[in-house]
Amino acid sequence: MTTEVTLPSTSASPTTRQVWTRTRGVALALVLLLAAAIAIAVVRSDARHGELDPRSADPYGSRAVAELLAGRGVDTRVVTTLDEAAAAAAPDTTLLVAVPDLLTPGQQTRLHSAFIGSRGRTVLVSSGSASVERLAPGVTADPATSLDSTLSPDCDLPAARRAGTADTGGIRYTTTHLTADECYPSERLATLLRVPAPSGDGDTVLLGAPDILLNDRLDEHGNASLALQLLGSRPHLVWYLPSLADSSTASGEGERGFIDLLPSGWLWGTLQLFVAAALAAVWRARRLGPLVPEKLPVAIRASETVEGRARLYRKANARDRAAAALRSTTRTRLAPLVGVPTPQAHAPEALLPALSAHLNGDGQSLHTLLFGPPPGDDAALIQLADQLDALEREVRRP
Repeated sequence: MTTEVTLPSTSASPTTRQVWTRTRGVALALVLLLAAAIAIAVVRSDARHGELDPRSADPYGSRAVAELLAGRGVDTRVVTTLDEAAAAAAPDTTLLVAVPDLLTPGQQTRLHSAFIGSRGRTVLVSSGSASVERLAPGVTADPATSLDSTLSPDCDLPAARRAGTADTGGIRYTTTHLTADECYPSERLATLLRVPAPSGDGDTVLLGAPDILLNDRLDEHGNASLALQLLGSRPHLVWYLPSLADSSTASGEGERGFIDLLPSGWLWGTLQLFVAAALAAVWRARRLGPLVPEKLPVAIRASETVEGRARLYRKANARDRAAAALRSTTRTRLAPLVGVPTPQAHAPEALLPALSAHLNGDGQSLHTLLFGPPPGDDAALIQLADQLDALEREVRRP
């Protein structure tokens, strides 16, 4: 009675548990990174709510300076559209533009045309290279910002001399206007610039940083004095907060894409993530190099190795490779037995004549057996293995 023992099949594919074990570290890192990004975004969103808004009492709001101006008889009106800002230009009005760089080139040109002949005052807060050349022709923003926050006036502008030191350090400006007042210099470039209008009593004031207008910085140095003098020279103050919802941004020319509206910090953060991912891939990648032989920790029986390899061939339905391996091994073992050098064991013209002379058999049948086509099914493969085994036993028979 013959008992057939069925061994468990061997799978080369990793299990779900193995995949999770290998990737859980990366998954955990991604979850922590996403949670940190969300937390930072929430914190920054809460902290910056109402930034430079005269109605906001947040640390970055400007309600304190609006209240002080109201005590001096200056009424403050907040506008969020270009039409309202352009219509407000008048000799008795100070127009403050909170974030000039948010305006499109077309909006900047239109706003400049509205206030240039109004004989009023225009205050541009942190106007960078994206807006200063259109809103204040003849003025250029330096690419390098001031390293110091608190600076001394060092100019003849009465408002600056009365205020003394103030936190104006930010964007630095140069100008071709000979009559301009260049105040609070940082490395010889002004962080507060007053440019008189070509005609009349109007002027344009460029403020390199918004610090003197913020609630949490107003009581430091001469910030309050400077802010009140710059914004309180006329009885009316129009505080323009540019908004992306303004219908004038849909004019077509100069529209900004989604990438242009993203803060630079997020772009740098994304670049750093890509660099980190590349470094992690290099760190975890497979090293290609020469094979290094190592001793196995345990001895594996040859029968187990043969059985495992056979199962892999069977799973891949690779009868051709299995037959080629059986024939190649048989030829290698038969060649020395019939006097053929091992390097020529796989050459039919060298091996087959020697085998035919040794066995006195048919060379054509030997060629089909040792060099023939692959078997068509598993039964033919088993038959081939039996025939090769019988051939080797016959050659070895004395």
